[in-house]
Amino acid sequence: MDDDDGESDVTVEEETAPESAEVQESPPDPQGKGGDGPLGTSQESSEEFTDAKHESLFSLETNFLEEESGGTCSLNASQDPFLQHVNKELKEKEIQAVATNSKTTHQLKWPILGQLVFSSKFQKLETFKPSKDIDLKSLHLQKPLESTWTKTNSQFLSGSPKSSSPFTPLQKELFLIMNSYRDLFYPERTALKNGEEIRHVYCLHVINHVLKANAQVLGNNSRRRSQKLGVGDDDDFRDQGLTRPKVLIVVPFREAALRVVQLFISLLEGDSKKKIIVSNKKRFKGEYGSDPEERPPNLKRPEDYEAVFVGNIDDHFRIGVAILQRSIRLYAPFYSSDILIASPLGLRTIIGGEGEKKRDFDFLSSIELLIIDQADIYLMQNWEHVLHLMNHMNLLPLDSHGVDFSRVRMWSLNNWSKYYRQTLLFGALQDAQINSVFNKYCVNLQGQVAVRNVPMTGSISHVLVQLPHVFQRMEAENLASVIDDRFNFLVNKILPQYRDAVMSHTLIYVPSYFDFVRLRNYFKKEELNFTHICEYTPKSGVSRARHFFLQGEKQFLLLTERFHFYKRYTIKGIRNLIFYELPTYPHFYSEVCNMLRATSRGEEATWTCTVLYSKYDAQRLAAVVGVERAAQMLQSHKNVHLFITGER
Repeated sequence: MDDDDGESDVTVEEETAPESAEVQESPPDPQGKGGDGPLGTSQESSEEFTDAKHESLFSLETNFLEEESGGTCSLNASQDPFLQHVNKELKEKEIQAVATNSKTTHQLKWPILGQLVFSSKFQKLETFKPSKDIDLKSLHLQKPLESTWTKTNSQFLSGSPKSSSPFTPLQKELFLIMNSYRDLFYPERTALKNGEEIRHVYCLHVINHVLKANAQVLGNNSRRRSQKLGVGDDDDFRDQGLTRPKVLIVVPFREAALRVVQLFISLLEGDSKKKIIVSNKKRFKGEYGSDPEERPPNLKRPEDYEAVFVGNIDDHFRIGVAILQRSIRLYAPFYSSDILIASPLGLRTIIGGEGEKKRDFDFLSSIELLIIDQADIYLMQNWEHVLHLMNHMNLLPLDSHGVDFSRVRMWSLNNWSKYYRQTLLFGALQDAQINSVFNKYCVNLQGQVAVRNVPMTGSISHVLVQLPHVFQRMEAENLASVIDDRFNFLVNKILPQYRDAVMSHTLIYVPSYFDFVRLRNYFKKEELNFTHICEYTPKSGVSRARHFFLQGEKQFLLLTERFHFYKRYTIKGIRNLIFYELPTYPHFYSEVCNMLRATSRGEEATWTCTVLYSKYDAQRLAAVVGVERAAQMLQSHKNVHLFITGER
């Protein structure tokens, strides 16, 4: 099991000798409950590795604050946002009022983030403007972050030598919101543009939070030891939640988890000569790293695809990380971890479902900081997993997991943790499902901040081919009926025009897999001449379908959005396009339209593109045609609108 990095093997014993002398008893074993906490299934237990060796070394109960670490210096300051947040006491009547209060909102414009909407369900709503200059001292960063942050972040700061700020303008505004402990929704995070910049700044916030929380516990351990108090003699020492994990970071792929852990190491180490101890580093690199030679070299994909699918793209993982002063323990059992990094699927397999015997979600009971990064990718994976996770956040644990109740904060015992949890949600889209998670599950007492900028120009402006785009509005009574209304509209109004052999080479782009199955069954029943490709189609099936479609042997090709997301193949031979629904990602609209260029044989004049939309597609429509045109199209008396692109 001992799989340390070679260089740190020696240091573990040397540096921990004085500490282990103080350990009176080994802490309660979190693995006692049928092996290690986070095991998905019984047969996994032999495979899933957790580090049991360093248990007492990283235990919060049995360690004390090292004098020289200076951990308490910033904690004494009454202005520290961390302390102000966790020490804020809610009253019973305030909690009851939340259920009936309507949200108060206030709009502000910030220089970089643009249009912000501050909102709160609690009585008073406070807003603020970003300060021009930002002084690291005023941010109450825990040691060693003041010195390590500038070095860790240096790659983004080379642009302007004039500014001495340790943050980029975007990072500064984001960190001011994070550090105020408000919930944040930022829908403009893209892998190509600012993804890494944002990852750096939320990792700084995470480490700052964990170091402060642990310093508080260790400092109180030292104070209790010196006062020789009996357990529960004093309420001053309430400094923790019901379980130890404080931070949950949800990322889509192992590569993202690798980058987060590397940032943690960099933030704790900086450029100091003294390397920090990282246990199980070698194993971690083996399981989360990737071999650059594995990627086929000749695949030509758009650059945003390359940026998203980089490195190890396995999407089933979870790992516990414990941090104690100047050392990091990877693969810590969940109940001995400070930070959990996992994919939605990795969490789903351990949370389990109703009636399953082996399930566990107590480790989510005291999460104080939830970060959901790249939220748009979960729409392409399985959004249900995200909803399942949110429904299991901050519930009272079913088991005590060896906690000392005299040290648990009152708001945690009262089951009010969700009002103290900060949620940071980053994605590339303003999407109804992501919005709904933010509005429904984020009830932080400090309030919420959502970035709401509207797209002025749509992605239709990136269509390079000469093509008439016919947008057909279908009337839908309500949100529940829109699925059936769309299906009936296509079958009764659109398809009859395409039955003719002249309209061969028709691609139907279908965002939802359920709609795809329904259409496929209908086409089979009607014995239409068609073929289909979805994310589950085997490679041979994909090649066959593409060949038949290109040769014109099949008149229709049904294509799912997920297939396009994961593969980005150029489909050749398209002459007529039907968007059954507007794409989730606006740039997919122009990408698919531009596929017509792939095989132009002089029949450009006959190309067509038809798009179905309803009033419930306002967000997606605005992203494709721009917000002003979308408003006109939704309010207009006419149901059909024509755009022509690519005219010389």
